[in-house]
Amino acid sequence: MNSRCKLGVNFRMEEANMLRKTTWLKILVTALTAGFLLAGCAGGGKATPTPQALDVDQYEPVVNATGEVLPVQWAALGMAVEGGVIEDLLVKEGQQVKKGDVLLRLSGTQHARAALAAAEAGLVAAEKALQDVRDQAALATADAELKLAQAQEALQDAEEDREKKDYGRASQNTLDGLRADYILAQDAVDQAEEQFGYFEDREEDDVQRAQALTLLVNARKLRDRALYNLNYALGKPDPEEVAEADGAVAVAQAALDEARRQYDRVKNGPDPNVLKQAEANLTNAEAQVESARQALTDLELKAPFAGVISQIKVRTGEWVIAGQPVMMLADLAELQVETTDLSEIDVARLDVGNTAVVTFDALPDVEVRGVVQSIAPKSDEGAGVNYRVVIQLEEMPAKLRWGMTAFVDITVSE
Repeated sequence: MNSRCKLGVNFRMEEANMLRKTTWLKILVTALTAGFLLAGCAGGGKATPTPQALDVDQYEPVVNATGEVLPVQWAALGMAVEGGVIEDLLVKEGQQVKKGDVLLRLSGTQHARAALAAAEAGLVAAEKALQDVRDQAALATADAELKLAQAQEALQDAEEDREKKDYGRASQNTLDGLRADYILAQDAVDQAEEQFGYFEDREEDDVQRAQALTLLVNARKLRDRALYNLNYALGKPDPEEVAEADGAVAVAQAALDEARRQYDRVKNGPDPNVLKQAEANLTNAEAQVESARQALTDLELKAPFAGVISQIKVRTGEWVIAGQPVMMLADLAELQVETTDLSEIDVARLDVGNTAVVTFDALPDVEVRGVVQSIAPKSDEGAGVNYRVVIQLEEMPAKLRWGMTAFVDITVSE
């Protein structure tokens, strides 16, 4: 142990009991002073020099502790994925990096990029589909409105046909036409019978007789057809015709109801069901992109803040698992001291804001002032009951390094 360490250790051993000895020191100084005064009064009146008394009130009690130099901000970095092989190690120890810089990359990034590209293409398609639904809303509304009008007209026709079944099979105009057809057909029969009368007595194989008979037969057929049509139109529909007409009305009504529902869905914009499906497809596509992007991100280790790569624990080609520390990143522009052996007796005397003087084993000529920034609410694990206290340094010595040993003298109140 060098002389600096010996002096530091001896000083700390003495200082640990300093506060307890303060009262006794005052008593001792007072007694010594009184003794000198009495000696001056004795000795045959000779004047005796009075020694200068020690000003005990100028004494400032301190608490001593050993500490370690640490960055204010630092982190042990690891991967978030379950496991992978390091494909690219992109930094070196001591290298300054910015926030967001890629530090290392695992294998499989090419596949992850392809998956991300596919997901992004699906997102573009889903966005277009949703836009098409919105753009086609006006066309869909016009089409639904047309179908509604056609359904209304079809129902009206079916209802009119059904209403006719309650009166007759044909309108009055139709009946008048059928009667006229029958009269004309009967007149044709009369003329044909008169013409046939000229040849009726001839032989059956007579050509003129055969021609006249043919005309008569055809005329009678036309008359009979006209009479049948007239009689049918004059009669009322049978139950089957009525049932058929009722069915036609029901079908037309159902078609109208469906056309009205379709129109109601689109009259104020896109069909809610179609729009909801398109929006769901878009949401799913966005989730796919985010998942693919996260999968790619998980294959890369990025700097969470700007700093210096202080230590690298892996090499290219090595397998790493989730949570395994692979490198240390620290902002070395601002360092602080954390105590390592501050006892429970001494920590009870401290308050946040107490001033301190910090020296360093590696920098014997350097002395830095600081302030107690925080006091741990719980003792550290290990031998003894020690508490971690953080000392904020007022300045950063040029050669101060992370991990150096520090000695802290903290001024406390009595």
